[in-house]
Amino acid sequence: RNSRDEFPNLTTLKQILEHARDNQYGVGAFNIVNMEALQAVLSAAAKKNSPVIVGLSRGAISYTEKVYLKHLMRAGLEMYPHLPICYHLDHGDSFESCKLAIDLGMSSVMIDASHHSYEENIAITKKVVEYAHARGVSVEAELGTLGGIEEDVTGTVCLNAPYQNLDYILL
Repeated sequence: RNSRDEFPNLTTLKQILEHARDNQYGVGAFNIVNMEALQAVLSAAAKKNSPVIVGLSRGAISYTEKVYLKHLMRAGLEMYPHLPICYHLDHGDSFESCKLAIDLGMSSVMIDASHHSYEENIAITKKVVEYAHARGVSVEAELGTLGGIEEDVTGTVCLNAPYQNLDYILL
């Protein structure tokens, strides 16, 4: 039994974005780091009757007791049963970080294996996609890098060739 059986308002990123595109509106995505931030984001979304994307980074997950995090997410779903909520892992850097997020009940993950070779990135992303899709979870993936720092991963500019996009889409 997965969380969406119990909480039909737990929505994937794909579902929220497709609905927003089809109905021509924007959706807020907010990375949170504590209970108070989660309460504020969900309360504001409920006041506006707006779907919401709640992002959690690997860093935030790393210092949070997992059982608390799991129940905080469930509490938000229970408190706002009318509100489409997507809990999204932002920039998971490995299969393991994405698996943990999925197992905690997140409905969407972003795998960022762009710090690996193109071939290894594809292999890791494919593994995440298979695990996630078998559990009804959507996946966002990073193919190239724009440079800079995301969490503890530093990258240089490494744009992908257009033909590589098709490889990625076919995962």
